[in-house]
Amino acid sequence: MVEAGMESSRISDPLGAGGACDVVTVPTRQGLEAVDILLRGAAEAVGPVLHDDGHDTLGFLVPPGTAAAWDVPGSTCTVTGGRGAGPAPHPPVTGPGWLLSPEHADPATDPAELRAALGEAARLIEAADNCR
Repeated sequence: MVEAGMESSRISDPLGAGGACDVVTVPTRQGLEAVDILLRGAAEAVGPVLHDDGHDTLGFLVPPGTAAAWDVPGSTCTVTGGRGAGPAPHPPVTGPGWLLSPEHADPATDPAELRAALGEAARLIEAADNCR
């Protein structure tokens, strides 16, 4: 599910702590719903979000260690290992751009909040598709 343009090994730590961040990659439709859910929620839990050139996937930057326990169907969580360029107003990978840039977002998306938002987004999408 990770697109070539979303190569996680080239995404580095937006936390500024010198460590790595993990990346949760989801289909764009579900990811956009989840971003909306997170932004409407009471918790300020939305970190930087990347989108790929083909607009097929979104990548949520999450704290390191998230990948070890990530099990949300339809998504992938990848360890980046701290490789790549630091955060800047431009994406650190070729091809994608920021949906939410590091300068306008929390340091990372809270994994528990993201898990809940992705579940709610999946239910909303299923309900909308069943109404057709």
